[in-house]
Amino acid sequence: MAADEAGERFAERRWKPTATYPDPPEDGPAAKLEKFIDAMISTGQTGQIFGEHGIGKTSTFVSYVPRRFPGTTLVVVPAANLSPDDLLVNAPVRDDRSGELVLRQLVMRQLVPGNPFVLLIDDSLQAGNTVQSQLMQIACNWSLGEYDLRELGCVGVFLTDNESLAETSVRRSDPAILDRMVTIQLTANDTAWRQALAERYPDWDLREVFRDWAGLSPELRRLFSPRTLQHVLDCARAGFPLAWGLPIQNGRRLALAEEGGDGRPGRDRTAEVLDGVAAAVGASNPATVPDPVRRILRAAMSNRWAVLLQGPPGCGKTEITKQIAREETGHEPVYFSLPVTNVEDLCVPVPTPDGSLEAMLARSLLAPGPKVLIWDEYNRPKDKAAFAKLMEITQEWTLAGRRIPGLRAQVALQNPPYHLGRKMLVAGNNVAQASRFTISYEVHPDDIPANEWLISTYGETAETVLEWWKNDIDDEGRDWITKRTMERLIKLHQAEMPLRPALMYLGDGEYAPVPLSGLEARLADRRQIGLAEIAENCSGWAARLSKAAETSQEGTDDTDLVHQVFSNAEVSQLERHLDVVARLLPYLPPKLRATYLVGQTRERQRFWVAALARMAQLSVPGPAADGHGRTPGPQPTRA
Repeated sequence: MAADEAGERFAERRWKPTATYPDPPEDGPAAKLEKFIDAMISTGQTGQIFGEHGIGKTSTFVSYVPRRFPGTTLVVVPAANLSPDDLLVNAPVRDDRSGELVLRQLVMRQLVPGNPFVLLIDDSLQAGNTVQSQLMQIACNWSLGEYDLRELGCVGVFLTDNESLAETSVRRSDPAILDRMVTIQLTANDTAWRQALAERYPDWDLREVFRDWAGLSPELRRLFSPRTLQHVLDCARAGFPLAWGLPIQNGRRLALAEEGGDGRPGRDRTAEVLDGVAAAVGASNPATVPDPVRRILRAAMSNRWAVLLQGPPGCGKTEITKQIAREETGHEPVYFSLPVTNVEDLCVPVPTPDGSLEAMLARSLLAPGPKVLIWDEYNRPKDKAAFAKLMEITQEWTLAGRRIPGLRAQVALQNPPYHLGRKMLVAGNNVAQASRFTISYEVHPDDIPANEWLISTYGETAETVLEWWKNDIDDEGRDWITKRTMERLIKLHQAEMPLRPALMYLGDGEYAPVPLSGLEARLADRRQIGLAEIAENCSGWAARLSKAAETSQEGTDDTDLVHQVFSNAEVSQLERHLDVVARLLPYLPPKLRATYLVGQTRERQRFWVAALARMAQLSVPGPAADGHGRTPGPQPTRA
């Protein structure tokens, strides 16, 4: 969709030089598709266009038609998202002559723009059977029901499709239909996607990127479509790992792998290809970034992106998305949960006095102010019709052809197909659907700062549960204990109820396989070592760490314990005990202190910078150096 918007901007203003194309283009059509558009409009024939997904078929129409034919509107009808009543419906109206009620056919508003228009039916082979019949009437006769589209101002009709059976369910085989269209097959070299990308990134010289892309094998060019290349460049521009621009299909990130001789994937060239793109535009390609989820969400809302977050249930995806949406827009997000969303929850066609069908949108979609759309449980749609409508919004940023005012970003949230060795009840998708998101990110529980929310909401009990979660159970146990489960454990403890029912119930009397004895001991105040316990005996721990530093440059078990406590503590806990942390820091080896700054979130980095500064203050002898009238033992070593 962003490439389409780039095309719109290119069409709406005079040509400007870019780093990629500093010289003005020649007048008239340049790409093969542009020449085909000219020929079909001039001869009044229907054009049928086949090509792989993401090669710029639609964006070429969006950029070329308004520029080549001023005053002509491009009407894009995403066929995969249509229901039979969207195009044409019979409705009772009052007859002007007899005054009686009669049935009259009403046509969708987009087909009555009031000026010449070119009709583009996108993904027509993905439409249902009834809609297929309506579309074929348009393609064959330029008519719909009792309406002649030429009389409504239509000057061209085009159908664009991908022939892959993985993305379409039918093929046109009726000679009576096939004999009415002019058909071409396109590759990425036949569309104007390079010009669209050059316009989107005017300060980047993309010629080397284009040369490298052209040098890939046909299979890699299919996987690394121009649409996906745009998403990768968006990630490079934002300083994100370029791999985040690759789509997640059926729960797994797309790999840029050569085709093997036996049909199986061959050599994986993902890292090589993406590093080449980064080098060509002078961008970095980090493995990850601190605080990834919040940064992705803020970037989406700043740049008008659609992004996909895939993560295990209960990790906090929905809540953090709502929180960032409120912070960035000042409004509540528009939220839909796909398992309970009907088509009618989004829009319904209604007759208008001028005899057309107008889409009536849900009130939340028309509310004033900036808005963020959240599609929760994205891969658990209630039915195909609702998902089809959703696909129009994520692909075209429209609903029934209408723009959604103030739409700043779309965030789709979903679970992976498998979690904890169990199959999730989620639907699959094809690469054309998966590649509509600028960023697709696999969320890990540590990516979302839900721990701070638990502490701020439930206080010391939450701190105790988190200490148990971080220190007393293994990785598999932590996978079973989601943030949602932690909240249930806290609430049951506060209600003086047994804790076991808070675990996931697996059936037949079996709960999630996580021992709770350690948590019960902590909650019963059987003392364990955490930051609060260290703070209560700061002088004793300083002495133990001083002895450990004398024993070995690497420290001892006491050193490792304090380091683990510091690493696992939340920022709010560390801030409450700043002087204690600063007093003990000098005794930790420099390489351990360095880990507190490298690869951490901004909040943690800010704290540790402050802690190191406080450590330097406490190292100066004085009557109140440590806040208790005591001076620390040794002078701090440099980190």
